[in-house]
Amino acid sequence: MNLSTQKRLSSEILKVGKDRVYFDQTRLEDIKEALTKEDIRGLIKDRVIQKKPQTGVSKSRFRKKLVQKRKGRKQGQGTRKGKRTARLSRKSNWMIHVRAQRNLIKELKNKKVIDSTKYRELYNKVKGGFFRSKRHIKLYLGGEK
Repeated sequence: MNLSTQKRLSSEILKVGKDRVYFDQTRLEDIKEALTKEDIRGLIKDRVIQKKPQTGVSKSRFRKKLVQKRKGRKQGQGTRKGKRTARLSRKSNWMIHVRAQRNLIKELKNKKVIDSTKYRELYNKVKGGFFRSKRHIKLYLGGEK
């Protein structure tokens, strides 16, 4: 039994795709006799022809993954795409390092470990990118004394 015309007309009336049109299997003969849009509308009214609900994609797996990511998981080498600088820009990385180093030398100055001339010298070295880290500054100061 070929009901492709009825299916096409039904999908036009219901404004859905052909796959979402449902025919009641017990009333196939009535559907076969329906040739006009008016006939199809009558069958839709009688609930012989219906539209299937839209199917979606479940978000449960995504939500589970998100919980893990918030805990700091799933961020390893195999997950990453792009360069290191794509995740944290060179400038941001520089700012983080420089601020940490400047805070350290400011602390040392306040504790009177270094005087203001030494502070200024270290500050300029930090600005010029001389030190790799805070540890490097401590090593540098330890080696000078």
